[in-house]
Amino acid sequence: MAITEAPRIVTSRLSHSDSHTLERYLATGGYEGLRKALSMTPEQVAAEVDAASLLGRGGAGFPAGRKWAMLRKAPVTYLVVNGDESEPATFKDHLLLERDPHQLVEGVVIAAYALGVTQAFIYVRGELALGMERVQAALNDAYEHGAVGPDIFGSGFGVDVVVHPGAGAYICGEETALIESLEGKRGFPRIKPPYFPAAIGLYGEPTVVNNVETLSNLPWIVLNGGAAFSALGEGRSAGTRLFALAGKVRNPGVYEIEMVKTTFRDLIYAPVLGGGVLAGRDLKAIIPGGVSAPWFGPEHLDLPLGQDEVGAAGSMLGSGSVVVMDDQTCALRAAWRITKFFWRESCGQCTPCREGSGWLEKILRRLEQGAGREEDVDLLLDVCDNIAPGITWPPQQTTICVLGPSIPSSIASAIRMFRDEILLHVKEGACPYG
Repeated sequence: MAITEAPRIVTSRLSHSDSHTLERYLATGGYEGLRKALSMTPEQVAAEVDAASLLGRGGAGFPAGRKWAMLRKAPVTYLVVNGDESEPATFKDHLLLERDPHQLVEGVVIAAYALGVTQAFIYVRGELALGMERVQAALNDAYEHGAVGPDIFGSGFGVDVVVHPGAGAYICGEETALIESLEGKRGFPRIKPPYFPAAIGLYGEPTVVNNVETLSNLPWIVLNGGAAFSALGEGRSAGTRLFALAGKVRNPGVYEIEMVKTTFRDLIYAPVLGGGVLAGRDLKAIIPGGVSAPWFGPEHLDLPLGQDEVGAAGSMLGSGSVVVMDDQTCALRAAWRITKFFWRESCGQCTPCREGSGWLEKILRRLEQGAGREEDVDLLLDVCDNIAPGITWPPQQTTICVLGPSIPSSIASAIRMFRDEILLHVKEGACPYG
């Protein structure tokens, strides 16, 4: 196993039981990155983020520095933090919200300073009750400490930060739906163009939307320099990244590892990480980047954990969730449960997503329960083709957001990799795995 000695950038305090408190944060160098940032010009801070080659950690993988560059000269902007982590089996941002909320607050203020923003919002998924409580407590303490407010550390720069709870809709993880929700409306994704947040965002103004993990990297980047961050990893995939490892693995959890230098095999089998598949069983499949992502088989175990490397192999790192299936996992049942989730979470604006997801769920359910027909397999692919023509990856867009076109990925993966197993449900009239 090739586990590198990369520094822990966003999880360095998690060995302390009181890592969420201001006292522990200050004792471990907290808010020193903000103090350094305030001694620089906003342009210099933005340049360090550019130099870091920090890709967004929310799913799309868009470079944070480039996103900021779209807004830097806008006269009025808002900063919005996407803490609505709701992809199944994804829980890395949840960990940061609960265990190191001051790191996020510091990152928010650094970003606000670089962008010239005076109003920021931290949008937290409503079900993350402890995380929301700790972020609010950290924000209150930061105000008292002088790290947030009208005159931060006597610098003359000020920013107001508000924690806003979501109501638990998966669709609000899409940034324009999040903005609609933040404005008090129903969480419907906006048509793009013209509603790219960089142009027309919150309250109609230019807006930057960044993910929790993305902003949590900023204190380290400012303190150590963008070049130090970009020296980790390789190519476009710089730095370290959090991976939420789940499924049939001995040691599920969140792991911070160096990008590209580490492989799926390392993450799953290294004793200090996943520890291998449960009960010594064989690996059957991997979902590499949240349940929206196409699946990989055992032949991809030595693929580096890098944005471009995984993309070239036909999937994505996405939300940073890696789900392990063993040889006793029913691939059809897994695809059905994923599709059922998307069907329930569709906002209903677009017909291919609203109707197609329900049709797919019904077909998968009858196959899983042993009441399907052989022709149902091709029927599934036909419906998938109507939602995302060609069933390619990245998918073709037929809807306002990517939720609908992402639905076919798990179904197509299950059929492509385990078609005979699916047909066995028809032949035996029941799931062969019980």
